[in-house]
Amino acid sequence: MTENPMAHSHSAHDHDHPHDHAHPHDHGHSHKTHGHGHKHQGHNHDHAPKDFGRAFALGLALNTGFVVLEAAYGFIGNSMALLADAGHNLGDVLGLVVAWAGMTLAKRGPSARFTFGLGKSSVLAALINVMLLLVAIGAITFEAIQRLMHPEPVATTMVMIVAAAGVVVNGVTAWMFASGSKGDINIRATFLHMAADAGISAGVVLAGLVIALTGLVWIDPMMSLLLNVVIFWGTWGTLKSAATMALSGVPEATNLEEVRAALLRLPDVREVCDLHIWPLSTKDIALSCHLVMPAGHPGDAFLTEASRVMKARFSINHPTFQIDLERRHDRCPLHPPAA
Repeated sequence: MTENPMAHSHSAHDHDHPHDHAHPHDHGHSHKTHGHGHKHQGHNHDHAPKDFGRAFALGLALNTGFVVLEAAYGFIGNSMALLADAGHNLGDVLGLVVAWAGMTLAKRGPSARFTFGLGKSSVLAALINVMLLLVAIGAITFEAIQRLMHPEPVATTMVMIVAAAGVVVNGVTAWMFASGSKGDINIRATFLHMAADAGISAGVVLAGLVIALTGLVWIDPMMSLLLNVVIFWGTWGTLKSAATMALSGVPEATNLEEVRAALLRLPDVREVCDLHIWPLSTKDIALSCHLVMPAGHPGDAFLTEASRVMKARFSINHPTFQIDLERRHDRCPLHPPAA
């Protein structure tokens, strides 16, 4: 079979990389060793998520200032509750630093060691941020149980004022990340962390008000426990998503069998073998597979169309296709492993 030359076509701003690789020692394979179709069209710049640098900088300034203020009032008012919450809010500052670092590292391009770039840094940042929130929930739960067993008087006025300030600081910080909470799991984890803390502070305000009216000091720890349950429930989904992405699992929004079916509908594709889909970052998805095409190598136009379908339907922007002329049982088992 005549070799097809390497083809590169460039035009505008879309980075799809359909790669077609066949190995010269594989019998029954297309002998086009490295045919790459790089399709650049449209204006979807998927590699560059919205920049939240300003939001991170402002969020860090607000939360750092609040931690200093809360710790100072804790010492002045001899309030262990405020000092403990200041320690918890210091965790918020650390969470923002981790998320910002992950976002910054994810923007770095490929290198000789990290050939996909450092996009997975944003996934790791999301995982760390969720874990920090879970640690905070555990610490608050422990403190709340201790307070239920040994109730202590609460300086309701001071606690309510500082907690109200916490609602504002954490609420504003969460709002700055709300627009990116659906498309980027790192930003979503940051949003959830800040929103959860705003909820905790709102609960403290409400508990302080009830205690001031009724004198029932157990209301404060009980409110903390109830809020922790709600926050844990809301965080669990993000934790699963982040863990799945860190382990290179198929992204939740992508159905592997639907992708397989779409590839099988392409002209002359007999079978789809060794199909893998995994996240490169919180924004980019990669795919690799073998396409069994007995009619022979279809040419670069086919690769460009296959890439277009993968991106348009499944947001997969790093597809790699290998063309096989016949079925290989080691790559296309009759009974593929279950999910």
